[in-house]
Amino acid sequence: MAPMKRKQYEKLLEPLEHELVAMARWAKVTGERICVLFEGRDTAGKGGTIKAISARINPRQLRVVALPKPSDVERTQWYFQRYVPHLPAAGEIVLFDRSWYNRAGVEKVMGFATEDEVAKFLREVPVFERLLVDDGIRLFKYWLSASQEQQEERFAERLEDPLKRWKLSPIDIEARSRYADYSAAREVMFEATHTEHAPWTVVDFNDQKHGRLTLIRDLLDRLPDTKVPPDEFDWPPLGHAPLEEDFDRLQPIAPFPLED
Repeated sequence: MAPMKRKQYEKLLEPLEHELVAMARWAKVTGERICVLFEGRDTAGKGGTIKAISARINPRQLRVVALPKPSDVERTQWYFQRYVPHLPAAGEIVLFDRSWYNRAGVEKVMGFATEDEVAKFLREVPVFERLLVDDGIRLFKYWLSASQEQQEERFAERLEDPLKRWKLSPIDIEARSRYADYSAAREVMFEATHTEHAPWTVVDFNDQKHGRLTLIRDLLDRLPDTKVPPDEFDWPPLGHAPLEEDFDRLQPIAPFPLED
């Protein structure tokens, strides 16, 4: 299948953006709490999908959580403790760009967690998520999948593009040789944490544009009817001529020269 063209993608995305805005309005009115986890291969497209979802939504209502590696103090805490403060309050939407599942993925594969720590996590996480869901949080877990061939192409693009090179890290370079290890760790994780109350949804992201649209459509379809009447505003006329800025006093920057 040929990659989706940008014009087609933007045409299909626009009606979804309207539905996402309606979802946010519905969450604000009803006090719903929405939490979405984005996991998957390096370069799969987590960041681009999060941007597509959040682009039209009030950033005071939607938060993106991308935590750095744990501090020395956080390493001594209950594992889930650093994530709990970022969970949504009433009317909020939180998107986790990687989440507590780091322990079952990169920490396991790269040896940052012991086998006992990983096993303990896999036992505890279904209980932790059961508590979240029982408390009324709408929890969605997405795994973005991409082939090793696609991953290599995207790594190469990041290496060659100075505006994208910041996305590369020593962990990414090491991960290139551990594709099979990550696959094995993912299967163990799925077996232990794909539950009725918090199931995983795997999305094909070999074509990132198609993957974004698929994921957003799935997210919207799994919510109840989110139609809420739009806010009404009393918009009286000014009653006087619009005031002009005092540019002599404000001293704005010089206007840019017009191109010929």
